[in-house]
Amino acid sequence: MSDTPSSRPARPPHEGIPPVDLPDDVRLDTRAVREGLPRSRWGENSEALFLTSSFVQPDAASAAARFGNEEEAFIYSRFANPTVAMFERRLAALEGTEACIGTGSGMGAILLTAMALLKAGDHVVCSQSVFGATLMLLGRDLAKFGVQTTFVPPCDLPAWRAAMRPTTRLLFTESPSNPLTEVCDLRALADIAHEGGALLAVDNCFCSPALQRPVEFGADLIIHSATKFLDGQGRVVAGAVCGPRQLLDTQFMPVMRSAGLTLSAFNAWVVLKGLETLSIRVLAQSQRALELAHWLQQHPQVLRVHHPGLPSHPQHALAMAQQAGHGGAVLSFEVRSLQAGGVAAARAAAFHVIDSTRVLSITANLGDTKTTITHPASTSHGRLTEDQRQAAGIVQGLVRVSVGLDDVRDVMADLDRGLSTLPH
Repeated sequence: MSDTPSSRPARPPHEGIPPVDLPDDVRLDTRAVREGLPRSRWGENSEALFLTSSFVQPDAASAAARFGNEEEAFIYSRFANPTVAMFERRLAALEGTEACIGTGSGMGAILLTAMALLKAGDHVVCSQSVFGATLMLLGRDLAKFGVQTTFVPPCDLPAWRAAMRPTTRLLFTESPSNPLTEVCDLRALADIAHEGGALLAVDNCFCSPALQRPVEFGADLIIHSATKFLDGQGRVVAGAVCGPRQLLDTQFMPVMRSAGLTLSAFNAWVVLKGLETLSIRVLAQSQRALELAHWLQQHPQVLRVHHPGLPSHPQHALAMAQQAGHGGAVLSFEVRSLQAGGVAAARAAAFHVIDSTRVLSITANLGDTKTTITHPASTSHGRLTEDQRQAAGIVQGLVRVSVGLDDVRDVMADLDRGLSTLPH
């Protein structure tokens, strides 16, 4: 078949199924339930699920033209499927970008970005406060192929600028960061990237477009683990890259077509349904998280709380400006422990708090309607060296909570089971 790595895959329309055209001034919540919804002749009011690996072509000549990108149509679900296309169109509309490519996971989206933009000899500047797997991918795995990465403190703009090289092609950050909720100045990072001829990619997983649209602050690419808030109910694994259409079509799609970093139609359909309630969920969860953060801040067994909604947060004002006045639904806190016990005592205290819960889900996933709790140093960042964890501020006494839709009073009571029984 004429499926070569250098081919430029078409972005097919829903052939014979015109999409619903919404007015330009329709707001985010309306787009979240209606954008990208094509209807067949049956007139369905919900998104259709196309569970098919391939698409039948009308004749051999049409098949040849379509595989050669001379004619637009769906061919094979590894790189184009109507349900996935609906998800891509909707998420792009919510993020305010021209286009989107769905991937099998959030890490798949980051790998696709690296494969599309980087080659041996290129350089990346990345926040040192990102998800553990992101650190491993950029710092270890890409290094095997000659791509160098410099890790810098997320909020230290002079460090970002000093790290730039003539070969720098990409700046990558999470904002807020995982798990300390550090907030980057996205506009300043975009300026640094563009002055150096590089692109800025922002992992928007913690906020989602319900709170933050990085493109409005100059970001070029927005990365998502759609597994988190976009789905919102812990059902499927999915990812996405949002950005300029020409860049995604010419540099990302050829890699996508060849590498098979595919988002399944079923998972795309599940996340589509999750997007319908995104704003309602995230705003409610953010409100609960702020209440919990204030409560934790007053607890005698809590050393400090990390949440952008707290006035004590170092980047509180910046977070309020970038995140629509909300701190988000994820927070972390450091448990007090006996100083004489050192690192081991801090870890034991964190484990005690986690293991004492009866309501919260002990899992490293986040963005769920169920409140989740985890120990970052041994889970999401467990593969890092202790030096890497220390550089990122991930101490053994740190506990991360992703607040769901549970009654926040029950969450407080559940955490207090462990906190109130810690040795003084």
